[in-house]
Amino acid sequence: MSESHELGWRRIGGPPHEIGRALGLAGRKAVHRHLLSSDYFRDITGPAHAPAVARMAQATRARFPAIWAEIEGLAQGLDLPVDQVFAWNCRGDLRARVPDGCTTVMVPGDEPVLAHNEDGLPFFRGACFIAEVAGADAPAFRAFCYPGSIPGHTFAFNQAGLAQTVNNIRLTGVEPAIPRMVLGRAVIGARSLDQALAILETDAGSGGFHFALSSTADRRVLSVEFGRNEVSVVQVDAPTAHANHALHHQGGLASQIVTDSSRDRQVRADALLAQGLDPLAILRDESGAGLPIRRDAADDPDDENTLGTAILRLTSKGIRWSIHDRPAGPPAYSGTGF
Repeated sequence: MSESHELGWRRIGGPPHEIGRALGLAGRKAVHRHLLSSDYFRDITGPAHAPAVARMAQATRARFPAIWAEIEGLAQGLDLPVDQVFAWNCRGDLRARVPDGCTTVMVPGDEPVLAHNEDGLPFFRGACFIAEVAGADAPAFRAFCYPGSIPGHTFAFNQAGLAQTVNNIRLTGVEPAIPRMVLGRAVIGARSLDQALAILETDAGSGGFHFALSSTADRRVLSVEFGRNEVSVVQVDAPTAHANHALHHQGGLASQIVTDSSRDRQVRADALLAQGLDPLAILRDESGAGLPIRRDAADDPDDENTLGTAILRLTSKGIRWSIHDRPAGPPAYSGTGF
């Protein structure tokens, strides 16, 4: 694991508060250097959102006490007030427009593939990391982590063989009851596709997300769009792409923000799938008539760049995975299972 990698690697274990504290320490420097002075952070943690944040905090404490303890530990590690850290982890529930983009390619079959570009704030390039987390009451997992955020809203896979990739959906008119990132964190702890779906179907009163889900034990590929009290589940039976807007969530189709980048990436990914390109080639593509799938521009209109790419292949012997932090060349990390 060379220091030249843009993505770090952190091994973390213990009870939820200690896991959160370690995540906070890993991201503290970048959060204080870049995030606190950003317009996004100032808006999300401002007084206009305080009532919704308080409502979601109460729901999180009641429904997911271990995740709340992790958030408290995260705040301690970041050396920030817990209300600010929790609010930041509610950003997509509070605003339809947040800098969370991403593109996913889903390929069903005997060995399904979930492939994903993680697109986020450009100033976090070089500060993101893979967290390898071992807790007491849920399967160990590996997840792409942003400084200041809990795991569960990017790409992740766990020791039970569950894999997830996550795309933002910019739903409008949301009155959130529970944060979508808390739900994502809960799904990492699921031991099956059915358990993951049950988590989402119980608490869908959140901002919008798309999850691609599969597992080594049950190799269905599920495209799950949820938020604003609706869950839409489609079993994928042909290679499919998903940029970050709703494709089958009825509320989202009726009322969402679709940016130029999201529309262009969807069109381009669909075209490349029709040509038979492999998922990694699609996610690295910078061509096409519109804005590119692979995003490195300093003037990206959504203020997002591609900070990591994951290829997760679900096999009978475990998840064969590779994680890339460059637009070309070999992966930064790869392996099978844990």
